[in-house]
Amino acid sequence: MLLLCASMAAQAQQVNPADTIPRKDSALIDELKESVLDNIPVVSLDENDLSDGSAQNVSSVLTAGRDPFFSAASYNFSAVRFRIRGYDADLFTTFMNGVPMENLDNGFTPWGAWGGLNDVMRNREVSFGLRPSTFAFGDIGSTTSIDTRASRQRAQTSFGYALSNRNYNHRWMLTHSTGLSKKGWAFTFSGSRRWADEGYVPGTYYNGWSYFAGIDKKIGQKHLLSLVAFGTPTENGRQSAATQEALDLAGSNYYNPSWGYQNGEKRNASVGRSHQPYLILTHDFRLNNNTTLVTAAGYSSGDRSTTALDWYNAPDPRPDYYRNLPSYYGADPYQQGQIEALWSADEGVRQINWQRLYDVNRASWETIKNANGKAGNNITGIRSRYILEERVINTRKTNANSVLNTRVSDHVDLSFGASYQSQNNHYYKAVNDLLGGTFYVDLNQFAERDFPDNTAANQNDLNRQNRILSEGDRFGYDYNMHVTRAAAWGQGVFKFSKVDLFASAEISDTRFWRAGNVRSGLFPNNSFGKSEVNDFLNYALKGGVTYKYNGRNYFYVNGAYLTRAPFFENAYVSPRTRDYVQDYLTDEVITSGEAGYVLNAPNLKLRLSGYVTRFENGLNVMSFYHDDYRNLVNYKLSNIDKLHYGGEFGFESKLTTTLSLTGAAAVGRYYYDSRQNAAITLDNSAAELDKDLIFSENFRVGSTPQEAYSLGLSYRSPNYWFVSLTGNYFDQMWLDFNPIRRNYLAVEGLEEKGEQWNNVVDQTMWEGQATVDFFGGYSWKLPRRYNVGDKPLFLVLNAGVNNLLNNKEIITGGYEQLRYDFETKNPGKFPPKVYYAYGLNYFVGATLRF
Repeated sequence: MLLLCASMAAQAQQVNPADTIPRKDSALIDELKESVLDNIPVVSLDENDLSDGSAQNVSSVLTAGRDPFFSAASYNFSAVRFRIRGYDADLFTTFMNGVPMENLDNGFTPWGAWGGLNDVMRNREVSFGLRPSTFAFGDIGSTTSIDTRASRQRAQTSFGYALSNRNYNHRWMLTHSTGLSKKGWAFTFSGSRRWADEGYVPGTYYNGWSYFAGIDKKIGQKHLLSLVAFGTPTENGRQSAATQEALDLAGSNYYNPSWGYQNGEKRNASVGRSHQPYLILTHDFRLNNNTTLVTAAGYSSGDRSTTALDWYNAPDPRPDYYRNLPSYYGADPYQQGQIEALWSADEGVRQINWQRLYDVNRASWETIKNANGKAGNNITGIRSRYILEERVINTRKTNANSVLNTRVSDHVDLSFGASYQSQNNHYYKAVNDLLGGTFYVDLNQFAERDFPDNTAANQNDLNRQNRILSEGDRFGYDYNMHVTRAAAWGQGVFKFSKVDLFASAEISDTRFWRAGNVRSGLFPNNSFGKSEVNDFLNYALKGGVTYKYNGRNYFYVNGAYLTRAPFFENAYVSPRTRDYVQDYLTDEVITSGEAGYVLNAPNLKLRLSGYVTRFENGLNVMSFYHDDYRNLVNYKLSNIDKLHYGGEFGFESKLTTTLSLTGAAAVGRYYYDSRQNAAITLDNSAAELDKDLIFSENFRVGSTPQEAYSLGLSYRSPNYWFVSLTGNYFDQMWLDFNPIRRNYLAVEGLEEKGEQWNNVVDQTMWEGQATVDFFGGYSWKLPRRYNVGDKPLFLVLNAGVNNLLNNKEIITGGYEQLRYDFETKNPGKFPPKVYYAYGLNYFVGATLRF
């Protein structure tokens, strides 16, 4: 029971799914914090609620105001990439104007697709954990509904400017909403730009635009039609993780190996671009005062891409490649010292040498015989050895969803819904820059090495052999992923004087397949055309009970059992080259329970809750260079089981009319609780090399703190200004482990539990870290002479300073390299690569509203 209570403290944890993934848009959090003190918790009480023994109805806990854990924790834990309950982002579902927004290939919500549109994205309804929802069956993390319809926006015009030293330095935002006119029309328009010539991390930059348009038309008293369109074309120079050795040599935890100087200017080799506009049409139909039907359809199409260096028969150009680091020359102290001195003293040594890449290309004069698959077609010119490639994913999504809500009586509410989702991802590479050369050739150099006597094996496209590539041409891989999901659900909520009950169920059908657009020389019979269709029928059940002791004290227990189809990216072994899937594609099974206590009082809101969640039959696929096999391999992982349990505590206490104290604590334990199965195949032949048993049992789930604490003090003046100071502490931060180091072969011949054995097997845990954050704001109604027409003009100022202590030792994420030297069994040869949290960083904004 203690474990259950501790684990139940987690329902409050289920906050905005944006807090479960790395946040690219820090300004979104600041905009939310701008209004946090305006959202004083509202307690909904009946007149008899304070009578402990009353037989009257007590208001449901589901409508009892803001969740205290959410209020206290959602703004403070994002700096360390805190994940609610340790859950992955695919366990948090988001709807916009009735349309499901998650990607079907991995279940993630693409929050960046509406970044910078803060003004029109603020109307949200969040169902935390296993609570019932009126707009979807829901997920076990949370289910969020964002309402961007024009008639639901506040009628006003606002213009804001912000200055920051985070991912971007400047942001402007303009929004105009008319509200609903007497003729039933409403319009909203919003736009913003965010940019930085260089962000917090050297070599990074940001250039993002955002646009939004919404039109509503009310037809009579029963119908409302809404149409919204939005998009966020964005380009940003990215940061790459680095080993601690490289960071120390560079003298900074923000060393970024992705850039170098070209003609005196910084140039980043890793540039992300994204533009995936959305169109959503929603129809609200009020059948009567007790029944509503909301039907929505959405469409999205666009690209997201990342550039990277590619090379053919040439040395690895990355400055932090392990052979370029001093540690590689440990057997020669003199050479090691020389390289260490160069790394420390010369910035050019530790960054990309663009000039060298151009020089190598321009010196590469070559003749390609039988080019483009035509006998006798010989082409001579400057063949690039190095290029900049662009890895593109073009996504087209079509979604439709309909939800009926009806109040049968004062005690019974029913909800029914049906949805259909279709997604087509087109994956390919294209030549972005030939770096001084005149052409590149579409060949697989790894296949050339492995099959020297097979003249067709190295062809990425057998239909166009020895294809000559110019900038913009596709090459390497080219395939489509198709996923469809159809679902139907129903829910009943039953409210009585002291008890609320709910039960819901969902059934769904998920299908996915691969369609190859080129015939690979390695897999001519399994690379081109449509593959077999994988079909999964799944179901989910959820229910709970709330005991309402009185209008202030509530106790609840909820539970869920569901099956999920595997995601596309975990099913196919190497979709770049072939249509092979895992040996045993199976559903993932999730069992979850939560319970807790809620106190809603005029001066104190408190939630203590806990949870237990078990995941069974998970799948994963990893591709990497295996030093023992000296080849690219694929690791097919199955039987991935996890156990997450823990508790959360959150409170908001009004000490005086102006002073408030808030706090939050999340204490969890997230374990892998099975030995995973691994099947190893060569990437170039699909030959199965080995089957391993991974010693994964009792390893921790990494990349999120398993303990997080926050305590804040806020002062709100009657003169419309406020300040807050918050301290945070994070602990139990584990690095996710590399499975190839946790098997028999990795420790064969080593003394069990000896020093070297432990170095190979042990999982890395980072030291606990603390931060202090400040936030303040002021709202000023300008004198009447500044009115815009008959509307008063308001000036709103806000400022946030995060990590006031300038703590630059906080590791927020990273990974163990998927390489291991089986000969020397030295894990230090390929050490982890990590990211550090920003030091002191700020955001200052000013907004005019009328």
